[in-house]
Amino acid sequence: MTEFVKHIPGPRAQELVARDTAVMAPCSGRVYPFVMERGLGSEVWDVDGNRYIDLNAGIAVVSTGHSHPRVVAALQDQAAKFIHMAGTDFYNEPMVMAAEKVTSLMPGTGEWQVFFANSGTESVEAAIKLARYNTKRQNIIGFYGSFHGRSYGSLAITASKPYQRKGFFPMMPGVFHAFYANPFRPPWDVDAEHVAQYALDFIEKTLFTTTTPPEDVAAIIAEPIQGEGGYIVPAPGFWQGLRDLCDRYGILLIADEVQSGVGRTGKMWAIEHEGIVPDIITSAKGIGSGVPVGAMIARKEVASVWKPGAHGNTYGGNALAMRAVYETLSLAEEGLMANASEVGGYFMDRLHELEDRFEHIGDVRGRGLMIGMDFVKDQKSREPHTEMANEVMTQAFKRGLLLLTCGKSTIRFCPPLVLTKELVDESIDILQDTLKAVGA
Repeated sequence: MTEFVKHIPGPRAQELVARDTAVMAPCSGRVYPFVMERGLGSEVWDVDGNRYIDLNAGIAVVSTGHSHPRVVAALQDQAAKFIHMAGTDFYNEPMVMAAEKVTSLMPGTGEWQVFFANSGTESVEAAIKLARYNTKRQNIIGFYGSFHGRSYGSLAITASKPYQRKGFFPMMPGVFHAFYANPFRPPWDVDAEHVAQYALDFIEKTLFTTTTPPEDVAAIIAEPIQGEGGYIVPAPGFWQGLRDLCDRYGILLIADEVQSGVGRTGKMWAIEHEGIVPDIITSAKGIGSGVPVGAMIARKEVASVWKPGAHGNTYGGNALAMRAVYETLSLAEEGLMANASEVGGYFMDRLHELEDRFEHIGDVRGRGLMIGMDFVKDQKSREPHTEMANEVMTQAFKRGLLLLTCGKSTIRFCPPLVLTKELVDESIDILQDTLKAVGA
């Protein structure tokens, strides 16, 4: 272990980092000098031959694992036929098959229609446009701690970190924010069982009576589990309350599943854990196994009002992306979703063991293979220990484990859905050594 720490990053990685710095815009802000050469399943190797266990999957993107043979074969087969023909103007079978597959896996019993985009932020932009177009209303309600993207419409709703918005004002008008029902750090001095009702009351009794009348609200958008906000699983009753609120006031309910969807939580869509059906679901990240693609899926009665030309793009429906979507969803349906549930439960149990042993671990939470470990300065105040979370991420990398943070003080675990219990055990050993090294 010590030798591994000493030689990270290696000389080839250092050389490529220097070359990258010279030519790449610095806005991305890389967190540690991992330079990938190849990957297989849940394991990756850097350009110096060092092996790592990947517990972030390119931010929950590589859902079927690195270079899954079925995805690779589908891409190779399609590339030999044709790569692109604009789905806005023409038809192609890969796009039809992908749309059929997506809509067949939606919650509830109604019919759905899909619009394919190229990313999560574009899927959210499409959802905003559809909600305004459908309802003839303008305002959107999002939540503090949320992340929906970085283009101007989605950025206006994003509210997870101030630097994501700094320097880009004014934002898209008509956006209001409410409080997410965070049971670990409630936004009010109430216990966890009451936080959902307080959050719902804030919308109805404060926003609707002071800043935006409900008849001007087109949609409420939220993540079933907040991603960049800290992997926050909302308090029970929150989503049922949002559904009821939207139904009473004629507001559309959007579930942003860009990070939580496609089997990651043990169900195809994380919103299925809440027992409600939204009007629109946005997807990206894991839906293409690493191929850039997004999807905005809406109930047919909502989407069908769109007239030709009301929305469109150039690359939506790209043939390579569509083949990736079809194979990814098929693999999730055939077993990876179940694996996320089983291995995710095992992973949670192992992480709870660490929680019992290390005093600065304040909370372990999540569903399936979407898990957060929250670091605190002390258990009573639950004050976020940002420095420790960052140090755990950095030191774990030096020991062969790829992790990312989210929120103020959370390590997120969003590995490929092919993760095995054996790799979980190896990861726990590395994580334990890391926690000891940083004094957790």
